[in-house]
Amino acid sequence: MKDEKRGRARGNAPATGPRPGRFITFEGGEGAGKSTQIARLKDRLSAAGIEALVTREPGGSPTAETIRDLLLSGKVKPLGAEMEAVMFAAARADHVDETIRPALGAGRWVLCDRFADSTRVYQGEAGVDTAFLARLEAVAIGGYRPDMTILIDVSPDVGLSRVAARSGAAGSTADPDRFETDTREVHMRRRQLFLDLAAAEPARFVVVDGSAQTDTVAEEIWQAVRARFPVDLGHAGPAAPDADRDRIGG
Repeated sequence: MKDEKRGRARGNAPATGPRPGRFITFEGGEGAGKSTQIARLKDRLSAAGIEALVTREPGGSPTAETIRDLLLSGKVKPLGAEMEAVMFAAARADHVDETIRPALGAGRWVLCDRFADSTRVYQGEAGVDTAFLARLEAVAIGGYRPDMTILIDVSPDVGLSRVAARSGAAGSTADPDRFETDTREVHMRRRQLFLDLAAAEPARFVVVDGSAQTDTVAEEIWQAVRARFPVDLGHAGPAAPDADRDRIGG
């Protein structure tokens, strides 16, 4: 049954029922500020009368969250980059089936912290064959491709300094995960691969300078989203600042 569901692309959905939701993914290196900007966008969509579901990868469904723990702990790393890619695909397939597809079908917007592009970049940089990754992606996403991808671009020096500050903050119990501890050179290669993907698909990607002030980044993202979906959004005001929500990094 799940394979059948994944085989149904949104473009083949019946015309009746709720208006299809929008699927926006956020990508970027470590410490880019994705979680902060997703929260900001969710607030602005809410002010415009649009309900948005925030989710993440790996994770976003109970089974996928279990796989997330294995991946980010580094327990899968000894099995090699290909097996990591398979595990990411398994988590993604469950995430699509259990969370993303139902939300979009109900007319909700979905804001996802990472999606298939991260696998292309992270496992691609590790040497996994691109054709193999493409086959995994096709099975996992079942036609549910993002309507828009926001790439928050920061240099590894900026991003990793944010990760270090976050891990060292008073009261923090978060240690750097399996991918955050890779070398600066690896992070540099990943950044370039993200930029290469954006250049190859300009109709889907919007690249934002994540080193700017939080409010500046949020405004640029909001204007890009409004330009992409003018019929849905019209004119809506900004969300009020929130210190806890606007934490840099993630």
